[in-house]
Amino acid sequence: MQSTPTADSAFYHPDVEHIAHNRRGFWIAGLIALVGLLLFVGIFNLLFDRIGDGLDGFFLIFLGLLMSLVPAGLWLGFFYRMDRLEPEPKEKLIGVFVLGALMAGAVAIPFLENFVAIDSWLYNSFATQLVGGVLLVGFVEEAVVYLVVRYGIYADPEFDERVDGVIYAIAAGLGMATVLNFNYVLEHGGVDLGIGSVRVVVTALAHASFAGILGYFIGQARFEKTPLFYLPAGLALAALLNGLFFLVEDRMTGAGLTVNPWNGLLLALVMAGVCLAAVFWLVERSNEETLRVAAAKSLPDAPLTLPTPIPDNPIPNIPSTADSADEEGEG
Repeated sequence: MQSTPTADSAFYHPDVEHIAHNRRGFWIAGLIALVGLLLFVGIFNLLFDRIGDGLDGFFLIFLGLLMSLVPAGLWLGFFYRMDRLEPEPKEKLIGVFVLGALMAGAVAIPFLENFVAIDSWLYNSFATQLVGGVLLVGFVEEAVVYLVVRYGIYADPEFDERVDGVIYAIAAGLGMATVLNFNYVLEHGGVDLGIGSVRVVVTALAHASFAGILGYFIGQARFEKTPLFYLPAGLALAALLNGLFFLVEDRMTGAGLTVNPWNGLLLALVMAGVCLAAVFWLVERSNEETLRVAAAKSLPDAPLTLPTPIPDNPIPNIPSTADSADEEGEG
């Protein structure tokens, strides 16, 4: 039975076996969601691509906003279905997703677009895109994900497994990706349904990948004693991946998504696959180490066993040499 948090404890600390529980359903749901996103792109490009030609701005905006919700809906839905044995509460997952979306719309986008006017200088050169993409865009967006998880769910009793850091961080990252896609649709007065579906999926896959890496560091810090630089290092790594990905994606797609968006989709799929595999391996390794250390600590101390003393005359009923000599003397 799990204990409940008390007034004198800052965070809830479940038992070791619970912390190191491996959620196979989460990883299976991630793979199924990747397949679902590919099907989503294929359907919109093969069946619905021409439909948008006869629609006005309002319907294109509406469909674009609706498409922006699909990646998050697929992942959250598949994860919850595959993790039925011990699922995260739906209201917690949706709450973190919504909080990530609100923080993106209220903090990240206004800061980047209005305060630092990122679009006016970011693409002036390779150097500005690299430095601005990592130090500004990457850090601001990943800091939002971190703050949402840290102050939205981190101390909650439902955050009771190492992998929960990954789960909730991805939910926050998908919330941010959804609002970024909303913002793109509204700024462009709607999107082409075929190409727009590719952009939506690329953005969602990318931010879910960065958030998953950051979430691993958050989960480790929640249940392990880590150095002070550990979480900042995780945030820096996620920000670096963020900036580098969109730099490479911009170069691969050419002048924009209207040139060759499929290269960006391929890059996003590779990125998501590598990040998912890396996080899975790291979580599994950490869980095994946690269980190994716990098992070693639980073993009782072996009793000190002293050697059995050898008697002077180990063979009974046989007189010693000295006794024999005494008997002969008496005779």
